[in-house]
Amino acid sequence: MEVLDRGDGLSPRVGYTVTKKVGNAVVRNRVRRRLREAVRTHAASDMAPGNDYVIVGREDVLTTPFGQLKAELSRRLRGTR
Repeated sequence: MEVLDRGDGLSPRVGYTVTKKVGNAVVRNRVRRRLREAVRTHAASDMAPGNDYVIVGREDVLTTPFGQLKAELSRRLRGTR
């Protein structure tokens, strides 16, 4: 995960990247959708205003239980503040 402080107080922005090493387009989109949902339901409140976040999706996102994925994402976001 990468974080860039834009220096303004606007709402945080999130970008997702999943490389072709993870799999074909269907698999990459599933990884992206799981990450997007985890941010939407749980981790968005941990993001600081005025920051841009880039979340890199890996293969294990598909096999990790969703509760654990949300908790780990939230923990990493809190650590970047």
